[in-house]
Amino acid sequence: MTPPETTPSSAPAGTTTGPGERIEDIDVSAEMQGSFLEYAYSVIYSRALPDARDGLKPVQRRILFQMSEMGLRPDRGHIKSARVVGDVMGRLHPHGDTAIYDALVRLAQDFTMRVPLVDGHGNFGSLDDGPAAARYTEARMQAAAVAMTDDLDEDVVDFVPNYDNQLTQPEVLPAAFPNLLVNGSSGIAVGMATNMAPHNLIEVAAAAHHLLDNPDATLEELMAYVPGPDLPTGGTIVGLEGIKDAYATGRGSFKTRAKVTVEQLSARRTGLVVTELPYLVGPEKVIEKIKDGVNAKKITGIADVTDLTDRKNGMRLVIGIKTGFSPEGVLEQLYRLTPLEDGFSINNVALVNGKPQTLGLRELLRVYLDHRVSVVTRRSRYRLLRRQERLHLVEGLLVAILDIDEVIQVVRSSDDTAQARARLMDVFDLSTLQADYILELQLRRLTRFSRIELETERDTLRSEIAELETLLASPAALRALVTQELDEVAERFGTPRRTLLTEARGGAAVTPAQRRAAASGGPALEIADLPTMVVLSTTGRAVRVDLPEGTEPPAAATRRNRHDAILSTVVSTTRGELGAITSRGRLVRFTPVDLPSVPANSVQLAAGARINDYLGLTDKKERVLGLVSLASELPITLGTAQGIVKRVTAGGYPNRPDFDIVSLKPGDEVIGVAQGPDAEELVFVTSDAQLLHFGAGQVRPQGVAAGGMAGINLSARATALFFGAVDSASDVIVVTVSTPLDTLPGADPGRAKVTAFGEFPAKGRATGGVRAHAFLKGEAALALAWVGPAPALAVAADGAARTLPDSDAKRDASGTPLDGVVGSVGRSL
Repeated sequence: MTPPETTPSSAPAGTTTGPGERIEDIDVSAEMQGSFLEYAYSVIYSRALPDARDGLKPVQRRILFQMSEMGLRPDRGHIKSARVVGDVMGRLHPHGDTAIYDALVRLAQDFTMRVPLVDGHGNFGSLDDGPAAARYTEARMQAAAVAMTDDLDEDVVDFVPNYDNQLTQPEVLPAAFPNLLVNGSSGIAVGMATNMAPHNLIEVAAAAHHLLDNPDATLEELMAYVPGPDLPTGGTIVGLEGIKDAYATGRGSFKTRAKVTVEQLSARRTGLVVTELPYLVGPEKVIEKIKDGVNAKKITGIADVTDLTDRKNGMRLVIGIKTGFSPEGVLEQLYRLTPLEDGFSINNVALVNGKPQTLGLRELLRVYLDHRVSVVTRRSRYRLLRRQERLHLVEGLLVAILDIDEVIQVVRSSDDTAQARARLMDVFDLSTLQADYILELQLRRLTRFSRIELETERDTLRSEIAELETLLASPAALRALVTQELDEVAERFGTPRRTLLTEARGGAAVTPAQRRAAASGGPALEIADLPTMVVLSTTGRAVRVDLPEGTEPPAAATRRNRHDAILSTVVSTTRGELGAITSRGRLVRFTPVDLPSVPANSVQLAAGARINDYLGLTDKKERVLGLVSLASELPITLGTAQGIVKRVTAGGYPNRPDFDIVSLKPGDEVIGVAQGPDAEELVFVTSDAQLLHFGAGQVRPQGVAAGGMAGINLSARATALFFGAVDSASDVIVVTVSTPLDTLPGADPGRAKVTAFGEFPAKGRATGGVRAHAFLKGEAALALAWVGPAPALAVAADGAARTLPDSDAKRDASGTPLDGVVGSVGRSL
């Protein structure tokens, strides 16, 4: 008879509706609650949270244990990561290979772990890119991981069954150093999470040492040893209040900033060079945020961003700054709008006695030290027991060797092993273990030498047993041993601090002008357009001397430095438009905003930029002869080697980056530049020692396309060496230097003469001038000439100071010998 059909909805609870079927009614809410609690428990205790004792999550602990079991020590070769993952998954970890490999990779990343535990070979990823697949990478243990797993075979920790109860695994690793504090941890469980920052091993070990010696140590005392986190990627921690909160309560936060320096990328380009980034921030993430900010017009002043990071030179991110922007101001907005400043929230949640707890610094150290004392105590007990067992066997063996003939007779006369054992125990008063050991004795051990070895071993065992018994009987001795081992590990694996700690939030310097501009909605990041003076040395170095309101103009230095001789100065503003006149007759426009700035009270021209590089002059033979203001109403005056003089009408200059300011004849070049009124005297000095000066008003200003007019008549084979403009009412001197013709340039310093400018009478333009130097035998030409305000400064080609004779010579004298070769002469500030 066929049973009637019954629908599941109508079946009573607990009844059978068909062969092999059983339907039960349950409370869905109760089932969901129970299942969720089981899942939450599994995630919290078996996956997401680290143990406060060894600082490892279960998967990390299983990886290190299995690698130790596989013998993957630092002195062995690397093996495929896939093999490690497979063994961990098959033997110990009941989850997928992806989770295991991710944990293995993290243990090997030196930018994640302060003390890496896995030695990875191959692509283990970067801050921006993931690692290669497990089949492509290789791994083995680091020496620090060996210290984490040492002594596992000496009953130092409890072992628990694996997921299928076929194997056992350690409940916790011995952990020779406080791994949780040193390497930190992060994880998300159900209803809770952990996020712990890495610290410096040397500092943490010192704090643990202090706490072990002083159990009542305060948090302030411990923070004297551990002032804050020490991140693997370095950087700067700004503000310590959040760190103090985290150390006290287990919860807090702090800000990390990248390590950035302002560098001169080229003569006209300043940049920000990033060498350290905040923890877990990669350069590509920074570049992306900068690009987004620039495109959204939230970030200004950025010219370009170049990532020069590589394995050899490490982190190097170069951020170019646009002309006219303050690097410090741009950096401040980058801190605000990009990951160059990043926050880290500390949440010290870890398992203590199987329960999640939020721990401060003192509690973290206390849990670890209690664990380590337990490890050392169990290890000592294990070693004591093993040595006692061995001593028992050695003492029995010594009894047998002392009367070996009788032992042999007893054994030979016994019917079986059991009888031999019983008779040995009865005759020689031995234990069962000793009797069995003697019965297994090999004949080769029955020598006099074996007896000596056994007696030595017995004495050593007795000494070690006494030491272990003393150690176990003294808690202070146990703590001292823990301290000693911790100090040894810190010395072996510790490295200097990488992260700089700063108490207050440091901001970039902002000038009052920038603040006013910001308050009025202007570009606060741009360098303010302040009064400034640009100074060019005779050796081609230029600096900017800012002259804010109330600042005294720079005075002459009392102490000579390199490159101090001044070729040209011009007063303008920071963003003013200036011109540089070159020996090729060109005027090159520029603004001094990116020139190195020096204080007005200490002008150091050695710190200046090379003017040719700053202007981008590629021809090495083209020299900058002077600087002029394009905003001035005064004409520009210049002279050439062929004796041509030209005054250029002020204003009306071509609107081009550079242009020819004089039309030069073939073979001619500009030798001097000035900018001044008609009242000045224009001066030529020729190679055959002729000096001519005449009023600037005698030269009619011309346009830029003109070729000028005759300035001085030159004799055959003579050229003009110097051209300039001076104020005849001031103290002006003339410097001339002659050298013998038959010596190599620079081999003979020659003879120099310094004469008052008033000794030379004025003559009309386009005349021959008057003699300025008398040549001795073997001399026929001047090597150098200069006319300008006293005192004159002479320098060598490398900028080193040279000494000139006093200014008392006649205009046609031959001068006095120099003590060094003079490369150029200029005036002082």
